Amino acid sequence: MMFRGRVQGVGFRYTTCRIAGKYGLTGFVRNCPDGTVLALMQGTENKIDLCIAEIKDHFGRYVRDITLTEAPVNPRYTDFQITY
Repeated sequence: MMFRGRVQGVGFRYTTCRIAGKYGLTGFVRNCPDGTVLALMQGTENKIDLCIAEIKDHFGRYVRDITLTEAPVNPRYTDFQITY
């Protein structure tokens, strides 16, 4: 998923990583050169929805748009981490 808005320089990746870990999701979050933030979240649909809702609740004033894209599960991710 792609987060747009003022999502860099506000603790977005750290907080997203913490929230995703709370729900037992795997994947990553990273800044993109164009100012967006890319996240790959793997887990149950319900837990991903809860995670996104909590991110929106925490960063609602900063997130302008979220684009969701489904992708096949990648077993290489065993936890959720910040990547660079």
